[in-house]
Amino acid sequence: MLGLAVAAWAGAGAGRWQGWWSVGGALVLAAVLGLALRRRSGSGLGAALAGVLVLAAVGGVTVLRLEQVRRGPVAALAVERAAVRVEGVVVSDPREVQGRFGSTVVCRLEVRSLTGRAQTFATRTTVLVVGDTAWLEAPLGSRVRTTGRLGPADDDVAGVLASRGPPEAVAGPDPWWRAASAVRASVRAAVAHRPADQAALVPALVDGDDAGLDEQLAADFRTTGLTHLLAVSGTNLTLVVGFLLLLARTCGVRGRWLYVVGALGIVGFVLLARTEPSVLRAAVMGAVGLVGLGVDGRRRGPRALGVAVVVLLLVQPGLAVQPGFALSALATGGIVLLAPVWRDALARWLPRVAAEAVAVPAAAQLACTPVVAALSGQVSLVAVAANLAVAPAVAPATVLGLGGGLVGLVWAPAGRLLGTLAGWCVAWIVAVATRAADLPGAAVGWGSGALALAVLTLLVAAVAVAGPVLLRHPVTGVGCCLLLGLVVAVRPPQPGWPPRGWVMVACDVGQGDALVLAADGGAGVVVDAGPDPVALDRCLDRLGVRTVPLAVLTHFHADHVDGFAALFEGRAVGAVETTSLQDPPEAVQAVSEIAAAHGVTPTVAPYAVPQQVGDLRLTVLWPPPGAPETGPGDGSTANDASVVLLAEVRGVRLLLTGDVEPHGQAALARTWPDLRVDVLKVPHHGSRYQDEPWLLGLGARVALVSVGADNDYGHPAAEALGPLVAAGTRVLRTDTGGDLAVVVDGTSLATVTVGGL
Repeated sequence: MLGLAVAAWAGAGAGRWQGWWSVGGALVLAAVLGLALRRRSGSGLGAALAGVLVLAAVGGVTVLRLEQVRRGPVAALAVERAAVRVEGVVVSDPREVQGRFGSTVVCRLEVRSLTGRAQTFATRTTVLVVGDTAWLEAPLGSRVRTTGRLGPADDDVAGVLASRGPPEAVAGPDPWWRAASAVRASVRAAVAHRPADQAALVPALVDGDDAGLDEQLAADFRTTGLTHLLAVSGTNLTLVVGFLLLLARTCGVRGRWLYVVGALGIVGFVLLARTEPSVLRAAVMGAVGLVGLGVDGRRRGPRALGVAVVVLLLVQPGLAVQPGFALSALATGGIVLLAPVWRDALARWLPRVAAEAVAVPAAAQLACTPVVAALSGQVSLVAVAANLAVAPAVAPATVLGLGGGLVGLVWAPAGRLLGTLAGWCVAWIVAVATRAADLPGAAVGWGSGALALAVLTLLVAAVAVAGPVLLRHPVTGVGCCLLLGLVVAVRPPQPGWPPRGWVMVACDVGQGDALVLAADGGAGVVVDAGPDPVALDRCLDRLGVRTVPLAVLTHFHADHVDGFAALFEGRAVGAVETTSLQDPPEAVQAVSEIAAAHGVTPTVAPYAVPQQVGDLRLTVLWPPPGAPETGPGDGSTANDASVVLLAEVRGVRLLLTGDVEPHGQAALARTWPDLRVDVLKVPHHGSRYQDEPWLLGLGARVALVSVGADNDYGHPAAEALGPLVAAGTRVLRTDTGGDLAVVVDGTSLATVTVGGL
């Protein structure tokens, strides 16, 4: 069954990327295998035939689903960017998203009727709606009408609908959706009086509602391997249904009626957590995990996992390309394949309960490690210990939070009392996450390149094989735990990092900019702070930067300033300089408040005035005097007001360009016509909107691109990087190379990447 699961996964991928050709090829191969099987029977041929048939079936379902989405009237009108009027049912909770240019609300709408280009169509196709905050009043399950303009979509939806104005209500949600929404609202109300992190985390534990969760806390959860607590998982379902069954037994329910209670509990939980593919996947994988740890789990668990993957991909083939599905399947695979072996090895010298408590999270985390590294570029070393530490609080927090929501519907004060108890449990989880994330070796930057992931996969396989042997004896088992604790408490050195003679490092901070220029005596000039203070803090720690004589913020967009507070984490900051355009105002205020709290007042970067910081000579080339100090809130205007900085050190010239747009680049070409540099920080994360003659005219030998993996902006664009590569420029990207260092050795210029170590 595990082989069939792999075949189903391959079929979903082949159907998505190769279409009917893959299905036809699989059917031809199946026919050949069938004829061979008739002439000579054999279990190997039979298994191969079954795998090919499953591949063809899942591939066919995938192609049919995609054809339904991409070739229908909605997709055709989306390609034409037609103005339409639609009526449909809201099939996901409207969610407010903070973008670069303000807040918008997104949700999914199952279109039932659509009018566009003087034609009306009856359909059942899903579109992604992007609208204003009025859409927050359109509850899940309600039927609405709206108008807007369709656009193409990259996801498994027929198009993106930019809605004009508020939706018009046609009919309210069905009773079960109203009941589920009432319970979700009651859960939030039961903890509304608690501190913000508790008020956000309790609903996330109960039903996956993580709205309002602080980004810094979410980053700590990612670092410590606790992210699964912020989303609906099999654990949630097991805890909730288990609590209901225990309550039913207490009330005297016995026999088959317990199955009825369990079934009702599953249905109720799925409605509460929403009937999205991720919820259904979590419920199925949770059940498989229980089978794997039950009686005869070593035999039944892998079979159950294989069946689950095949069925899920037949029902929802789009799951095959979702990271959550891969993580869930791998974690479950680790539980059913590795955990029993590890548990039995530990049970030789530990109580069985303790052995299982250690083996389950360790096996799940190990199986997921390569995919987590591919997504985040790092490997968590505290995940197992953190999961063990929070385990005693997860169940009571979940059950008490749900109880607070249910009781609060009847009597609000009692609901708040249970919510308070849930908040106390959650406080422990928050403390573990924040404390563990602050440990020096909480996570190791690994990189997400092919070579790095291949090496990591081999290491994971080696640990999986050697684990039971080492854990079977108390001396080696305890020794491994002590060694891991030492690595976590003392940051493990990265060989060759920072490289000798480095003059600049582009920190891997995700989708944003954070650059460090080397100054004298362990000091560093920081240009932009990225979107993630944790990532910037770790980059500076790895470089040994303890003093920041100057910090320059090229402009005030979140991906350049949200990590600003990290500069003051155990470091002395001398001065902060910014662009003259004070936009957006809320970001300007946040930067000013953080700087003022540490006795620093931001000033405008002086135009064309050379500044000397140790060996560094810095000159601002843009924006010129007279540039506006306020803007219309247009993101392009703020980008074009980015500080463009020329740095000269040890005979190397580096141009740091922020997010300056083609208009600003053309103006720079006119103002500084003879500008030549050795290293270029490519503007705007490698956006396709560039002044190509100016970029090529700089003559850069090295170009660095600060960009996040799998970002939603399409950065970097081949149109931007292709001409640079063709001109002989070496292009490096943080999403594939991790931290990027420019090194000067005598008169030679070199580059080093963390991902390449």
